[in-house]
Amino acid sequence: MKVPRKDTYRLQDKIDLILKVNYNSSFFAAIFGLVCYFFLHIEGVIPYTFLVYAFINILNTLLYKQHQRLVLTYNLTSILSMLGAIVITMYSGGIESPFVFVLAIIVFAGYVTTKVFGQLYLILNLAVLTLLFLYDVGDFKISENTVPEASRTWFAYLSAVFAVYLLGGVFGKNLLRAHHKLYKSRNEIQLRIDEKETLLKEVHHRVKNNLQTVSSLLSLQSRSIDDSKISNIIKSSQNRVVSMAMVHEMLYKRDDYLSKIELEPYVKELCDYLVRSVEGSGRDVKVNLDIKNYKLSIDTVIPLGLIINETITNALKYGIAEVPNGEIHVSVEKINDNRYSMYLGDNGIGYSEEINPKTSNSLGLKLIYNLARQLRGSITRDYSKKGTHYTIEFEEVIEQFNSVDN
Repeated sequence: MKVPRKDTYRLQDKIDLILKVNYNSSFFAAIFGLVCYFFLHIEGVIPYTFLVYAFINILNTLLYKQHQRLVLTYNLTSILSMLGAIVITMYSGGIESPFVFVLAIIVFAGYVTTKVFGQLYLILNLAVLTLLFLYDVGDFKISENTVPEASRTWFAYLSAVFAVYLLGGVFGKNLLRAHHKLYKSRNEIQLRIDEKETLLKEVHHRVKNNLQTVSSLLSLQSRSIDDSKISNIIKSSQNRVVSMAMVHEMLYKRDDYLSKIELEPYVKELCDYLVRSVEGSGRDVKVNLDIKNYKLSIDTVIPLGLIINETITNALKYGIAEVPNGEIHVSVEKINDNRYSMYLGDNGIGYSEEINPKTSNSLGLKLIYNLARQLRGSITRDYSKKGTHYTIEFEEVIEQFNSVDN
């Protein structure tokens, strides 16, 4: 599997940091060990621990080039550093040793690598500090301070220099460089995001304009045809196009157009348009909406809009055409995390139970059932009430919008 580009950069930053820390700590440990032996006249465990650590750690670092297992290299270095620091601390004053602060650098290195390693080494080093404290206050002794009295000030100074250099000169310097790279990358990514958002907004704008152009052409075509049946068919197609254009218009107008579409204002705008388009302004049709603040993907809203368009258009043309106080009901409720139930109903005359997509040539009826299937849903009719009543269970989908013929 190909490693994502940004993860490759992060991994390379960690590799560079760990290798630089290993090389620097090995080099200065060797120098520290030689200084302890020849200039501070410290004999025994302390200088040998420094030299053994330097040798094994540089060997461990060189072996990384062979096996390329960063976690193994890091953990071996951390364990070796912790053991070396514990030994040097025990033989240079115990809990009062100036070298004890090197344990904090091991914890810091852990958090630089991953949070898990940081927490692990934090717990381990807190336990080590507690044991060192109990060892110092206890009567049982296995080691004494092997640093000569005359050299202790110099040893404390060199221990502080060793710790400060690793923390600031190695970790701090490289973390700052990584931070600058991250900041630069973040600015570049944000610039690309802004460009893509602008492009996407322009796409929605152009799609909306193109659909509106198609709608206008269909409207002109319907007016030029004398056959009322064909004219109505073209008008229905025009409404379907408008229902899709509204989705892109809402995405274009909103500041957060990249987010999901608010269902309630879309359905309200679509219903108002359909009532004006079919009935005109001379008749009062009541549309009752019960939709909470649901936000759905464009791949879900477009099929839903087409379903609502077909059912409401049929209701306005046939169901409640002769009903004095026509009412249309649309409600949506959430069933679970990804499934919803939509109710569509009117108080019109309804139609026979024998009429269904298999027995009828109605394109609108076929569309309703096909679009419900496209939303991975099911559709049922309630025959116990007056009028036409649908209950559609559907699922929010986020994928390419396929043809209703599929």
